[in-house]
Amino acid sequence: MQPLKGEVTLLLERVAEGDRAAEDELMPRVYVELHRLALTRLKSERRGHTLQATELVHEAYLRMCRSNEFKCENRIHFFRMSAKIMRRVLVDYARQRGAQKRNDGMAPLSLDNAIAVSASQSEEALAVDDLLNQLALMNPRQAQVVEMRFYAGLSEDEIADALDISVRTIRRDWLMARAWLHEKLKQA
Repeated sequence: MQPLKGEVTLLLERVAEGDRAAEDELMPRVYVELHRLALTRLKSERRGHTLQATELVHEAYLRMCRSNEFKCENRIHFFRMSAKIMRRVLVDYARQRGAQKRNDGMAPLSLDNAIAVSASQSEEALAVDDLLNQLALMNPRQAQVVEMRFYAGLSEDEIADALDISVRTIRRDWLMARAWLHEKLKQA
């Protein structure tokens, strides 16, 4: 017997079918959590930064709902997709900033510092994005774990549920991915 579907999952199914009214109903149900995720991503930004959490949420939500491939199985899958799209929005923003301010020479950087996108870290954010893309080619699940942890702020339990694997496997993937990223960032 299948478990009952939650309200968000039902709305996601309607959005996937092209129901624009469901989009309007979905946003208030997920907005608070999406905004919390966006605030987490932007908390290290300088005061007065031009990209605000609300803009990040709206841009990610619009990109997701307008995607021809919008199909979320459930609430966790929705937030996993949101993390991916927020990452794309932040990388696009960093690229725009980088085009405006080219800096010569990059100092070695830590993973924690490189994840947060700010005016002084645009190049680092692009480097991390490139590395995550490389990691995804070698080990897609490890890349998903990094993405869900940093960009969606999901817990180990939530990631394990989303990927349908054990928490222990998530921890192992996280340690391996983090070690690989740190090594590659040191080499940059």
